[in-house]
Amino acid sequence: MKGLPSVEELFSLQGKRALITGAGGGIGHSLARGMAGVGASVAVHARTPQKVQALAEGIEAAGGRAVVITAELTDVKEARRLVAESHSALGGLDILINCAATNTREPIDEVTEEHWDRIMAVNLKSLYFMSQEAHRLMKANQSGKIIHIGSINPFFALGGVSAYGASKGGVTQLTKVMAVEWAKDNVQVNCVVPGYIATPLSKPIWDDEYKANWLRTRIPVRRPADPEELVGAVVFLASESSTYITGTTIVVDGGVLAGGWWEPDEVLAKL
Repeated sequence: MKGLPSVEELFSLQGKRALITGAGGGIGHSLARGMAGVGASVAVHARTPQKVQALAEGIEAAGGRAVVITAELTDVKEARRLVAESHSALGGLDILINCAATNTREPIDEVTEEHWDRIMAVNLKSLYFMSQEAHRLMKANQSGKIIHIGSINPFFALGGVSAYGASKGGVTQLTKVMAVEWAKDNVQVNCVVPGYIATPLSKPIWDDEYKANWLRTRIPVRRPADPEELVGAVVFLASESSTYITGTTIVVDGGVLAGGWWEPDEVLAKL
């Protein structure tokens, strides 16, 4: 009789090689550390090496393996090079985590073609062609994991982020199409959707008392997530425990999309 599976067998990434784009940001930084912590060798990407050098050094000092690779993701050639160079530096590529993203908060009437093109180029176009390149490499091994970091915006619209929301809506849909087309190659494609996260990029929002209170009243757990709280979902989707899960979006939002109460917190505390 076969023994019970161990935690290591289910969730270890020992021997796996992963590229994390946008590793200079709060979410990407935490995902890189989390992946390395369970055994993966990681290529950490940013536009400039200064944004991820300390991250890579910290991973190496803790006994992991990390390489720094820079690329400007508004350029498709650069995006493809990033995947190819990561494959070469790590000796293979088993996991691609598309985390890099950009945004400009402004009403629709003020969105310029330049802003629209830049947001789409980073958030959607580069993701598309990096995934295409990664699939080509993974297909040769009949094994691979592609994980997109999406957004709650396609599910819960917020004024002032129209181009960003549109780009992330495309990511959600591409997750399904890529999963369908690449299932035959044993490449699973999934999406993790963060809710409202406390990162350096969102600090101005959480520092604004009105905006912070507005958000908290819509989050059942009444707080933003720490970036580390996304690590578990991503490691699960990158590991052998999710080989029959593809085309799925996992929402990590503290209950935002589940709904909410209209009573104030002082009333809820008595229920």
